[in-house]
Amino acid sequence: MNQVIKEKLALLPTKPGVYFHKDNQANIIYIGKAANLKNRVKQYFHSSKSKDLKTAKLVEAINDIDWIVVDSEIDALFLEAELVRRYLPKFNILLRDDKSLSYIRINYNDKYPSVSFTRRPLDDRAKYFGPYTSKQPIIKALKLLRKIFPYSLHGAVIPSRVCLDYHLGLCPGLEENKTSIDTYRTNLRRLMKFMSGAHHQLIDDIESDMKKAAKDKDYENAAIYRNQIVSLKSLSNSIVFSDKENLEISKDEALIGLREMFNLVDIPKRIEGFDISHMQGTNTTASMVVFINGVPEKKQYRKFNMLLPGNNDFGHIQEVIGRRLSPSNVKRWPLPDIFLIDGGKGQLSSAIKARNERGIVTPMIGIAKREEEIVIDIN
Repeated sequence: MNQVIKEKLALLPTKPGVYFHKDNQANIIYIGKAANLKNRVKQYFHSSKSKDLKTAKLVEAINDIDWIVVDSEIDALFLEAELVRRYLPKFNILLRDDKSLSYIRINYNDKYPSVSFTRRPLDDRAKYFGPYTSKQPIIKALKLLRKIFPYSLHGAVIPSRVCLDYHLGLCPGLEENKTSIDTYRTNLRRLMKFMSGAHHQLIDDIESDMKKAAKDKDYENAAIYRNQIVSLKSLSNSIVFSDKENLEISKDEALIGLREMFNLVDIPKRIEGFDISHMQGTNTTASMVVFINGVPEKKQYRKFNMLLPGNNDFGHIQEVIGRRLSPSNVKRWPLPDIFLIDGGKGQLSSAIKARNERGIVTPMIGIAKREEEIVIDIN
C-alpha cells in the first residue's frame, strides 16, 4: 500500500457513495458502491489470505482511490451501474459472474409500458439499465421507487380490470384509464432519470412542476409533486444493500481474527457448531450448524438423536463429537477448520476427549453464554 492510498483511506467518509480504484496511469480499473465508503474501501486492504486470485490482482494494481458521496444507498446502487456501463473498467468485467447479471427493462414505447427484469438485453427499442451484479438490492430499490413513481408489472397480457397494486398506489391502472398514458410516461421518464444517477436534477424538475401547478391553482397535482419530493428525499434512510455489506465486513474481520487466534494458515472456510437440547431430560438431541466462509449453510445443518439416556450435557457432547468424527461421517462431510461447542470448560473438555480419541486435531472453542465466557483449545 503506497502513501497516497494510506492518506486517502484516512480521508474516506462514512457516507454512502461510489468508489474508483485507479492504476499507476490514473486509469479507472474498478468501480464499486458502498453504504459506508470508509468501511468498504478499507476492506480491500485487509491482510486477508481469503481473497480470490482476481481480487488479489486488483488490489496489487490499485495505485490511487477516488470516490463520489451520494445521498442514499439507492443512489449508490444506480450510479455504480451507470458509471460501470460508461467506463467499462477492466476489473469489473473480470470479477463479475455473467450468470448472475440482471438488467432492468422498460418498454417505454409500447402501448402499455411495464418494468421487468432480464438477463440479456435485446435490440427491441426498450430501455435497459444495468448490468447489476446482485438482483436483490435492485428489487428492494424498485419497490421503494414504485411507491413514488407507480409503474406496471403486466407484460404482454393486460388484465381487463385494475389490479390490487393499483388500489395500493403502485400501478397506474392503464387497464381502466385511471392514469393517462402521457402522465404515466412522465413518471417512467422520471424513474429512468433517477436510475441514470440524476437524483438532484430530478428533484429540481419536480419542484419546478410543483410551483407551476400551484401557480395555475392545480393543487391536486401540486400535492402529488410535493409528496414525490418528500419521498425522494426520504430515500436516504432506506436500506437496500448495507445489511449484506455490513455482514461481509464483520464476517471478514471475524474470520481473520479466528485465523490469527488459532495460527491457521488460511481463513477458516468451514466452521461447525454443536448444541445439546432436551425436554425435561428426555428426547435429547444434538444440533450441528455449519458456516461456510462465515455464512450459515442451512442445507448442511444436521440433528443427532442421542443414544446416551438422561440429561448429561458432558456425555452428550462427547457422544455427538465422537459420532460426527466417525469414519463414515468424515467421508460424508468435510472436516471443519474450527469446532464451536455450546458450553464452558466441562463441555469443551468432553468434546476434546472425543476428538482426541478419533485422532483429529481440529481446534475447538467453548462458548458459555450464561457466564459470557469463551474457552479456547488450541491443539
